[in-house]
Amino acid sequence: MDFPTASAPHVVAGFTVQRVMLQVLVALVPVAAVQVWLYGPGPLRLLAVAGATALASESLALALRRRPAGPSLRDGSVLVTAALLALALPPALPWWLAAFGTAIAVLLAKHAYGGLGQNPFNPAMVGYAVLLVSFPLEMTRWPAPGADWDALTGATALDALRSGLRERYTMTEIRAGAGFGAVGAADGEWVGLAALAGGLYLLARRIIRWQIPLAVLAGLAVPAAIAQALDPGAHPGALFHLFSGAAMMGAFFIATDPVSAATSDRGRLLYGAGIGLLTWLIRTWGGYPDGVAFAVLLMNLAVPLLDRATVPRIHGHPKS
Repeated sequence: MDFPTASAPHVVAGFTVQRVMLQVLVALVPVAAVQVWLYGPGPLRLLAVAGATALASESLALALRRRPAGPSLRDGSVLVTAALLALALPPALPWWLAAFGTAIAVLLAKHAYGGLGQNPFNPAMVGYAVLLVSFPLEMTRWPAPGADWDALTGATALDALRSGLRERYTMTEIRAGAGFGAVGAADGEWVGLAALAGGLYLLARRIIRWQIPLAVLAGLAVPAAIAQALDPGAHPGALFHLFSGAAMMGAFFIATDPVSAATSDRGRLLYGAGIGLLTWLIRTWGGYPDGVAFAVLLMNLAVPLLDRATVPRIHGHPKS
């Protein structure tokens, strides 16, 4: 009797790189729509510049490496990097800075390490961090809440919070400013809700797993709640931190990067909790008002150790 066999893999899951990246881009649509509603056409301009630069940089890198460009350009991964970076940038940022940051993300943070699947750091956050360190003034020019998008720029709620605390104002006095909403930053609340909606979509589609988003949000919210309970006049609460800055984007879209994140379940929980805690520490005592990008990059460094320390036990083998 003949028993024909086929080579592995024998089970096709259907989660191709192209399908996953397309779902991530779909999940980012609410974030882009809310930003356009709040800030005008600026985010669309940055998305276009970042997307075009990403495709050009990807093509250049693959040509220099003598690799075919077609598969990499079609899988959508470089467009996800461009979209994440563009949506993290101030909407009035000069176009050439968006192009520079995107080129850094693709050429330095991705292809310098071998391309897709080899990068130890989140490429979008590398591009963002380089821009923030190199051009701090341009990277902090956000439209003032309630003002015409093309008329005024002002400090974010996180900037205003840091400045107010340095000048010995209480939280009640600081929160009376125009940049603050019901629970978080005035505009950040809407962007955060849009990112939360997109993140829940990714969870429902099983594109991402729950450990990292939950751990990031808990790692940020728990110390914030404890600090507020100990000194409510000097520390904002958990909801403020969760709905200000890039907290929701970081939890659902940035920290969940499958290449630069931890791989085991326990590792994901520790990785996410570290990002949340570092974000709170940087916001509270660090030199930058937000801190999500730096928290992600620092925890990217810890991923090899986390993966090594949290290897699941293989059933049927004795404990070592």
